[in-house]
Amino acid sequence: MPAANKDSDGGWKKFLWNSEKKELLGRTGGSWSKILLFYVIFYGCLAGIFIGTIQAMLLTLSNYKPTYQDRVAPPGLTHTPRSEKAELAFNKDDMMTYVKYTKVLKDFLELYDDDKQLDQMKYEDCGDAPDTYKNRGDLESDVGVRKACRFKRSWLGSCSGIDDKEFGFKEGKPCMIIKLNRIVNFRPRPPTSNESIPEEAQAKVQPNVIPVFCTNKREEDAGKIGEIKYYGIGGGFPLQYYPYYGKLLHPQYLQPLVAIQFMNLTMNTELRIECKVFGDNIDYSEKDRYQGRFDIKITVNS
Repeated sequence: MPAANKDSDGGWKKFLWNSEKKELLGRTGGSWSKILLFYVIFYGCLAGIFIGTIQAMLLTLSNYKPTYQDRVAPPGLTHTPRSEKAELAFNKDDMMTYVKYTKVLKDFLELYDDDKQLDQMKYEDCGDAPDTYKNRGDLESDVGVRKACRFKRSWLGSCSGIDDKEFGFKEGKPCMIIKLNRIVNFRPRPPTSNESIPEEAQAKVQPNVIPVFCTNKREEDAGKIGEIKYYGIGGGFPLQYYPYYGKLLHPQYLQPLVAIQFMNLTMNTELRIECKVFGDNIDYSEKDRYQGRFDIKITVNS
């Protein structure tokens, strides 16, 4: 048995280094040189192909705009305040039930304070009436950082938070802020016909504005929503705030806002309300509840 172990140990030692044949791990120095040269060339070619592919891809990319936007379904319509279950429930006589909503509104609108839009190099006045698109050059031009249109909180009327710090919640007349999601170089087009617009919303169609309209989602809620007031420029999204040039070229950009206030909601009743934005290049999807529209449940208790 000891002899067998000795022969075994000798076999391993001979495999590691065979002094007679000058072999390391069963290969001569020449053999090792050839196989190492092969792998150096092989992996060098792979690395070259990889680097070349990356460089070719980078040539097709822009620093300012996504090359492919075919999977983006523009635009999304979102609201503030926003909850996970799309529910807004509070008691108008109990501040603690709605303070979380008013705080979110205050924090959101701080970006729109007048004193934050004073820099003449970053902001410009684009008017308080709807106007056509504001062309600031091409994305790839040498113009550099573009100015942003000012948007004043006072245009949001009773929902601006300037006079009413409770945004109507204390009176059971809650406000919501609506905005279109940013999409680089997207130009929303106003509706050119009334065929796809509900009859009750057709009065909101006007030049240079993307109109917003809210109504009851369920038939049983008809007549329970009451009057809805719309605040902002033209009660919609004016075209002079488009296109958006992206974070690099448009870092100070302020989205136009629409504020809606529910003036006479039926109390102690869960109401489901849908808001939609209308335009020739704005679509809707049943799979995405925020594509061009949203719906929310509102319950005001007293």
